[in-house]
Amino acid sequence: MIDLYTWGTPNGKKVSIMLEACRLPYRVHPINILENEQFSSDFVAISPNSKIPAIVDDEGPGDEPIRLFESGAILLYLAEKTGEFLPPASQARYQVMQWLMWQMGGFGPFLGQAHHFNRFAPQQVPYAIERYNQEARRLWGVLDTQLRERQFVCDELSIADFAIYPWACRHEWQKIALDDFPAVSAWMERMARLPFVERGMQVP
Repeated sequence: MIDLYTWGTPNGKKVSIMLEACRLPYRVHPINILENEQFSSDFVAISPNSKIPAIVDDEGPGDEPIRLFESGAILLYLAEKTGEFLPPASQARYQVMQWLMWQMGGFGPFLGQAHHFNRFAPQQVPYAIERYNQEARRLWGVLDTQLRERQFVCDELSIADFAIYPWACRHEWQKIALDDFPAVSAWMERMARLPFVERGMQVP
């Protein structure tokens, strides 16, 4: 059994989608980040950076329990544990890994900053709003180009799709009009039709 510590954020939903896709049994432990529950000593013992998501797998490598934080690391672990959604050693594997890193290093952090300055900052900061909205739009353009001749980010459905999709779903927070990115929009429709994606997006 896997214990999933999560909240309703794009990073959290990446892992619940993966767990549903791999049909792995798991228990959900909501960590209310609005109430600062991520700073509790019990959770910090699992996730030293006080960020969701995190997992505890009782059946880790060598049948020993393992604790993991950082959504990208969790996706890689679950893919290797199950042999699903990450190609074996090949060029295809590294294509998936590079798009996962693209999400972790750009499509998540910069879009997250756009969310903050567009919706949550206590005062308007025009420079920050312009900077992060422009970078969000540029990143969407990169993704749209990648998807123009593909059904999924790396041809076959993979952890790269699971990592990127929940962030794309908050396009309104990034002031992105889907009509401007038709390839991404079509991909999002394909993703939304997958039953395990729908289930994973509802966790917690």
